[in-house]
Amino acid sequence: MKDLLGLMGKAKEMQAKFQAMQDEIATLEASGQAGGGLVSVTLTGKFEMKSLKIDPSLFKEDDVEILEDLLLAAHNDAKNKVEQIMQEKTKALTAGLPIPPGMKLPF
Repeated sequence: MKDLLGLMGKAKEMQAKFQAMQDEIATLEASGQAGGGLVSVTLTGKFEMKSLKIDPSLFKEDDVEILEDLLLAAHNDAKNKVEQIMQEKTKALTAGLPIPPGMKLPF
């Protein structure tokens, strides 16, 4: 019974740590670039786009497809960076826990 109470206490403590980590992740920002910096996108930890910067040299009618591709690439670069930061924080928090490989936590 004592082990069960200890386990419940640890679960409650872990839940509080996860909530704190989620709050921290929500405030982080990551920027991604494409085209050698011609397009830059900044995302929040919730994958919301916060800013978009486009070099004026890309505003030509015949470069629309290139601009679209660069926007997608910059967004994906920023998204990958946010996901990487989230993985690092989760790994640090769950160190030593028997969580199966590849399991995504609820956030």
